[in-house]
Amino acid sequence: MLDGCTPWPAEFAERYRAEGYWRGESLGAVLRATAEEFGPRTALVHGDRRISYAELDAWADRLATGFADHGIKRDERVVVQLPNVPEFVAICFALFRLGAKPVFALAAHRHTEIRHLQELSGATAYIGPGTYRGFDYRDMAEQIDFRLRFDLDSDLEGAPRDFPEADPSDVAFFLLSGGTTALPKLIPRMHDDYVYQTRTAASVCELSADDVYLAALPIEFNFAWGSPGVLGTLWNGGKAVIADTPSPDECFSLIEREGVTVTALVPSLTQIWVEVAEWTDSDISTLRLLQVGGARMRPEFVKSIGPALNCRLQQVFGMAEGLLTFTRNDVDALDTQGTPISPADEMRIADESGNDVPTGEIGELITRGPYTPRGYYRVPEHNKKAFTEDGFYRSGDLARLTENGELVIEGRIKDMIIRGGDKISSGEVESHLGEHAGVAGVAVVGVPDEFLGERICAYVVPKGRAPSLDELRAFMHGRDVAEYKLPDLIKIIDAFPLTPLGKVDRKALR
Repeated sequence: MLDGCTPWPAEFAERYRAEGYWRGESLGAVLRATAEEFGPRTALVHGDRRISYAELDAWADRLATGFADHGIKRDERVVVQLPNVPEFVAICFALFRLGAKPVFALAAHRHTEIRHLQELSGATAYIGPGTYRGFDYRDMAEQIDFRLRFDLDSDLEGAPRDFPEADPSDVAFFLLSGGTTALPKLIPRMHDDYVYQTRTAASVCELSADDVYLAALPIEFNFAWGSPGVLGTLWNGGKAVIADTPSPDECFSLIEREGVTVTALVPSLTQIWVEVAEWTDSDISTLRLLQVGGARMRPEFVKSIGPALNCRLQQVFGMAEGLLTFTRNDVDALDTQGTPISPADEMRIADESGNDVPTGEIGELITRGPYTPRGYYRVPEHNKKAFTEDGFYRSGDLARLTENGELVIEGRIKDMIIRGGDKISSGEVESHLGEHAGVAGVAVVGVPDEFLGERICAYVVPKGRAPSLDELRAFMHGRDVAEYKLPDLIKIIDAFPLTPLGKVDRKALR
């Protein structure tokens, strides 16, 4: 495995192979096999462009040769920063076949983030869009220490030739951690673990060659790329439609035009879709499954999603670091984030000392499994804190398990408010306040207080007349909530600030 990565212990790697989770396939080889099976079928759609499986496979081969001819070598890291375009898919598969390692960057990233990714990964090359939405990515890349820089206007293709097959146990690419309080860390995903993840996620979602997946979220997100996302769709011979934006105006039109059956959103976008669905003229009746994940949702809102969009809701808990849990039916989708997609996933709910808590009690979710890597890239000191000695990843999520083993996410440990020595989960307070008729959305954060240490501040997006602090406190009191959990402050806002991942930016609120 690439230097700077933490390998799976030999006994686990052997077990995952023996039990059939890891099949010894590289991502490039899987695309080759699906292209042979589904050659003339449409693989990708973007605007007026339609690309067949055979065309995508051949395009990746030409790009692999072109990158090699331009000087990109096996094991070199390449920052790939592109918007939602088919080139992202073809370029990544070309790098997989060459043995180079893509480092996924968000289109929203700028000098600070890209320089950080280059320094952390040791990337020698950069691939960007040139200019996009008024920003000059070429100029930015020139200011960073890349040996090679390419954009979509570059002549990148060459006559196809064979390259040594990638080692399935080696790193295929790097995802970014989703934290909002610091620059992202790099998560190495190997061929074996990611092929398994996407295949398994696709199986749980019952994807087939008849399905049409809409990549509404940024394609470099783990959610849209492989949960099951674009890759899970391609593995099954389906069609992946790439949207420029997740706006309902664009996406509803694409759903109608292409017969989209499956897509994935974050809660903030889901709310917009639900509102627009009431008056749209677009026919979105082909949509059968909507995956929603990334943040906690109010129960009242969860109940409204399926009827509003006339499809099945699948709640998802997922992380670029590995573990995915999906709800399997409408009942579980209302109250939980489901169960792990793999029988080999291990989940524990632990207290501050690392001991398991009783079923139903809240603690930190820690996990390991065949697609949860054992460490971040090139941060050994951080890995000692982020992983237990026996290889469980400390997620930082507060969670509990139901009697049936379903996961319920209650918030983040960093969102725990310590008020006068009492510990309060932001998520718990939000779940109560979210039931108030005058609350359309709520986010709760801790604010410094000289006497109590922290006080509870509720940011509220109102529904109609804004409720007062006294009204919200009385409402929670009427729900038999402990006095120390009642909000101390209320701030009325029109909309929440969001991170690039579409989550509420609690750091900005604080």
